[in-house]
Amino acid sequence: MQFGFTLKPEHSIERTLALTREAEAAGFEYGWLFDSHVLWRDPYPLLTLMAGATDRLRLGTCVTNPGTREPTVTASSLATLDELSDGRMDLGIGRGDSARRVLGKPPITLAHTEEAIRVIRALVAGESISYEGTDLQFPWTRGWTLPVWVAGYGPLALAMTGRVADGLILQLGDPDLVRWFVGQVRDAATAAGRDPASIRIQAAAPAHVAPRDVGRERTRWFPALVSNHVVDLVNKYPRDQLPETLTGYITDREGYDYRHHAEVGSSNAAFVGDEVTDRFAILGPADEHVAKLQELAAAGVDQFNLYLMNGDEEAQIEAYGRDVIPAMRG
Repeated sequence: MQFGFTLKPEHSIERTLALTREAEAAGFEYGWLFDSHVLWRDPYPLLTLMAGATDRLRLGTCVTNPGTREPTVTASSLATLDELSDGRMDLGIGRGDSARRVLGKPPITLAHTEEAIRVIRALVAGESISYEGTDLQFPWTRGWTLPVWVAGYGPLALAMTGRVADGLILQLGDPDLVRWFVGQVRDAATAAGRDPASIRIQAAAPAHVAPRDVGRERTRWFPALVSNHVVDLVNKYPRDQLPETLTGYITDREGYDYRHHAEVGSSNAAFVGDEVTDRFAILGPADEHVAKLQELAAAGVDQFNLYLMNGDEEAQIEAYGRDVIPAMRG
């Protein structure tokens, strides 16, 4: 299993870079940034600085969307960053949640997202394409191969991932749910004539090495964040097409204030109980993290992406680098 971390761009630039350097030294292989330009700093200047501050970390957005970021602009940014980083960029993309909703706009359609993936990947690679009736090519790119990770849960999103993506981002730390979603995306890849094993699986979730009661209060925001996507799913698909362990906990959800998105102690999480927090996040002492990560690996996870936004970030990187990452590699 590989390890990544995600920051929301709320820290000072100095601390963002310090955390990035510490994570690379601790054995993390991927560094990701949230892309929600109203709530937090723009990720692309920070990715530029992170690339200059590291030697081997792969870097990317977790996740951008093709609505607030026009696809040809995203392609140009990533091709430039590939040149700066010697090809260390990945694209994490979805339909858009907070970045769109804080603007009073809904997520982008899956069809638009799939077209954006085609455009971004081809332009970064230096290919000539037709987009919206115009022939386009970047004459200056070195022709980088851009790995594309799609974030999604719904049957149509998983089918699209199986058709076109290199990886799937699942914002979940629940091995049983991950296994269910992995089965669907692999079936979709097979149906599209692709090798299902070629689709890499990322479990993205907060983890906190501490007594469980402390970790629960630091990560309870996460099931509340996921609930935004679950609400979209239950409004679109019959309940019997979705696992009860995913949909059941939103019964008492009353709404969501994006001003407190991904925030420790957020009132958005008032409806979230201990059981779902324990399932969705990774909590407890380090040996319990290792045990759950082993379950996730058995469920098909190739990369665990630690949502590093629960406080004590330096100590959490240290704990993972000392006690968790070496145990998983051993």
